[in-house]
Amino acid sequence: MKLLLSGLDTVECAYYLRSGCISNLDFAALRERREAHRESKSRDPLVIELGGTEFMLLPNGTKSGYPFVISNQHCTIQFGEFNDPSFFVTYRSLALWHQGARALHEGFLSWAGSLGFVPVRPEGVSRCDFAFDFHLPTVDFDEDSFVTVAEKDSQHRKNGEVQTFTFGRDEVVLRVYNKSAEVEESSGKYWLHPLWQGQTENVWRVEWQVRKETLKRFGLRTFDALFDGYGDVLRYLVSEHTSLRVKSEDGNRSRWPVHSLWVMLAEHIDQLPAQGVYRELDARAQLDETLIRMAISMEGYLKKVAAIECLKEGRPMLSQGQTIDRLIPLLEKVHNGLTWRSDVQRRIDQLRIGA
Repeated sequence: MKLLLSGLDTVECAYYLRSGCISNLDFAALRERREAHRESKSRDPLVIELGGTEFMLLPNGTKSGYPFVISNQHCTIQFGEFNDPSFFVTYRSLALWHQGARALHEGFLSWAGSLGFVPVRPEGVSRCDFAFDFHLPTVDFDEDSFVTVAEKDSQHRKNGEVQTFTFGRDEVVLRVYNKSAEVEESSGKYWLHPLWQGQTENVWRVEWQVRKETLKRFGLRTFDALFDGYGDVLRYLVSEHTSLRVKSEDGNRSRWPVHSLWVMLAEHIDQLPAQGVYRELDARAQLDETLIRMAISMEGYLKKVAAIECLKEGRPMLSQGQTIDRLIPLLEKVHNGLTWRSDVQRRIDQLRIGA
């Protein structure tokens, strides 16, 4: 067993740019070229040059509202004259492994600058796929060997053998899969073979797909923050989200010994850049969580008010809305306008200071 390769396999990022004094991007002309190509019924893709770089211009915009999509081997760029964020970029696997995320990010900003765009606020990283490729001559684990907090999991088999284990969905997804087989059967990414130090078979990938909200919890909003501290989120994922274990007779699976693959992975992650952030404190999220807890309590009181009113009025049931209508006059009765401001301000101070 040997770690062959580690790095970013996909990165998605929103860029907040505006056109400067001089713009070299004519949106109207670009739209006309696209429409003319569509009407020509040509089967060939429309190749355009923007900022000294060639792209394929896709015939349609996106469901998320970007009118233009251009793509090449390095990235896919969604953009529009009036969109906010103005550009949404997906950096491709090939470019990330051969050039690196930093070079691609700086290259995009340079390209946008050549078109007359300048940043108005920092970029926002919205997805990162962290990949670790291992040579595994023997696969001695199955789906029951994983201990995870993920509620969703699935497997993909071929000829009776599991090729992919998947845990989680949406914000965090872990895939442990036979990358050698995937290259041969679907992706055709044979350019990975030289990066695997001569190995072409029995290469398994451990891949974490992490989206915006989880990245934000660890302060990974921009590329600079990502480069300085992506080890923080990976330490959390490898230790608390999902781990690979060696089965034993112990009924508590969390006490099973950690598999040597996971030990090797954790040791490698310990060497990655980190700031020691366990979770970034998000004051707004804390307030939202407090509001939810209060709403749960108030819902309980509403049910009791509904029960009392039903008994008083001799009726079988009241809806939530009907109950709120009956509660409002009660609140007006107990409301004290003289102390409202001072009492609210006192609670604001307590929440702000944390008392």
